This record gives sequence, structure tokens and C-alpha cells, in this order.
Amino acid sequence: MQLNKIPATVVTGFLGSGKTTLLASILRQVTGKRIAVIVNEFGEQDIDSSLLRGCALDCEPGGEARQPLEGEDSGIFELANGCICCTVEEEFLPVMKKLVARRDDIDHILIETSGLALPKPLVQAFNWPEVRQHCTVDAIITVIDGPAVAAGRYASDVAKVEAQRQADESLDHDPSLQELLDDQLSAADLVLVSKTDLLSPDEKARVEALIQARVPESVKYLFVDQTLATNTVQLEALMGIGAASEANIDLIANHHDKHHAEGAHHDHAHDNFDSCVITLGEVDGDLLAAKLQHIVKTQEIYRAKGFAAIPGKPMRRVIQAVGERLDGYFDRLWAEGETRQTQLVIIGKALDSDALREALAEAEVTTAA
Repeated sequence: MQLNKIPATVVTGFLGSGKTTLLASILRQVTGKRIAVIVNEFGEQDIDSSLLRGCALDCEPGGEARQPLEGEDSGIFELANGCICCTVEEEFLPVMKKLVARRDDIDHILIETSGLALPKPLVQAFNWPEVRQHCTVDAIITVIDGPAVAAGRYASDVAKVEAQRQADESLDHDPSLQELLDDQLSAADLVLVSKTDLLSPDEKARVEALIQARVPESVKYLFVDQTLATNTVQLEALMGIGAASEANIDLIANHHDKHHAEGAHHDHAHDNFDSCVITLGEVDGDLLAAKLQHIVKTQEIYRAKGFAAIPGKPMRRVIQAVGERLDGYFDRLWAEGETRQTQLVIIGKALDSDALREALAEAEVTTAA
């Protein structure tokens, strides 16, 4: 975990699932943290505006609020111009740049997405150089409505979700609710099942089976009810997961990406890019840098990032290539039992992953057994 970066918690889930309740509970109960808030929708249960204005960035340790601030100075940013994943460049990135400029005043960032948002494009934005240097995604928390999922509706009020979809002129993805839930779960570092007190044992088992079928074993899930709102210990635990979700977000496959690959129409700024992952063994660091610089100059590549295993070096080397600039540094020791390998994510247009791998593989070195 990189302690010098501002951690951000992304809370996603359908309208009515309990995202807003969770957000408000954290702001009420977690004291001593200066929290900036980005809200993509104000649901039918509105957050107490006086609480937000007084405690987002302006709480003294112990929860004593100073004079409430107004507007953006309060640390509350409402992105009301459409689904956040469809307006990443226009809406989200400018706000993140403002928060980066205020980073000395911020301990944590809370982001509540629209119920129709796909977490992946939002989290990918944390890999933009101007954001990546100062912020990391502490966790993606997906909140699902227990009774609705058990009943196969997925959302507590399907009509309201559909009305939200129709009202959003910026929305350019149109999956079924099941596909959207799958995509929200696929990115999750933690799943919270809300309204557990309304579930029978059989219904709880159905929800549990659905989650287990859609997330890897490493992703935990919790069944919660209204008592979470006052459980300070649990709420504080949600803000220290340390997942660094942006590091592996490009590896997550979902329905949206599949539709795009099959030729469905999309017009996201982030969907104009291709990406591929190149995995190698140990490499000659200088030769890898030279190969990377060559392919960045000769192909339409916007960014390459990842880490390299250098023979004889006890630490892995982080690599970041943007335009003609190539940066590298050693970030941490290889863990005991960890495979020493090189892995790079390359982002650009019309990428030939086989050709890229062949070119970079020339930097691989053979080490004695």
C-alpha cells in the first residue's frame, strides 16, 4: 500500500441499493478524517446537506465541525450532468485535478457513482498521470439490494432505474440490469448486501450463490442491515482496504467490453482506446526501456505502465511510459514466493498484442536455475 497517496473509495450499486445511506453513515461516524466527496446522484434519500457541508473536509479530530464552508470549498462535488462513467474526461477528471491541488487538506475521497455507472472506466481514470501520482483507489465497494437480487429484479424499483436511464442523455451503454449488476460485481473489491434483515434463509442462500458465481474467492462479501449505519468500527474498516484497484482494472473483463469487441456502438472517450497485457520473465532493464521507447515512437501507443523483474535486483521496477517520456523506479521488494515476472499494460489504438510481445520479448534474459 502506498501511504503517500490519497486513498479513494468508490461506492457503486443501483438506485435504492443503499449507497447514499452508506455514504452518509461514514460521514457521520468516521471522525478525525478530512473526507472529500464526489456524488454522481442524489438518491431519494437525500444526504443531510448540513452534515456534508460541515464535515466533509472541515472536521477537526473528534468530529467538532468548524464554520461550514460553501460550494466547492466544502469538499462536496456533485456531478449531475449524467452517468459518471460516460463523462470521465468532461466531469470526473477536472474534479480530481482540483482535489489533487488540495491534497494537503484531504485524508480520503469518497465517490458515489450513478446507479447506472460502470466502475471500470472510472477506476481506469486513476491511471492518468496527473491523478495516479497522488491518488489510489483504496477499494471498489459494490452495494446490492438483497431482497431485489433474491427476487431476480436486481434493483429495488426497476421502474425508477429505467426512468433514470431514460433521463440521462449522456448515457451510451444500455445493458440489461443483470449485465450491469455483473459488471458492477466484476470490479468489486468488496460486496455489501443491504437489507439483510428482510431476507429469509433461502433468499440469503440465493443471493450468496449469485455473488459466489460472479466474483473470485478473494473478493469478500458482507450481509449488512441498518445497524451498519452506527457501527463505527465496521465503517472505518471499509476505508482502509488498500486494494489499489487501478493496478489491475485493465485485466477485468465484463459485458460492456465484450459488447464493444463484438461491434456494438459505443462512444465513450475511454472506449476509443485498446489495451493489452504483456507478461514476460526477467528482463534486461536498459534493453526493455529501449524497446519500449521504440514501439511508443513507431506505433499509436498512448501509455505503457507496469513493472519489471531485473536479474539480481531484490526489488521490482515500476515502469511508466507516456509519450516520449519513460520513467522508472524501484517500489518494493519481491515477496517471498512471489513469481519474479515482468508485466506491462499497453494502451493505444489498433494494437497488435502478438507483435508487441515479440518485440518486448527480445529484452528477456535467461537466468541460471
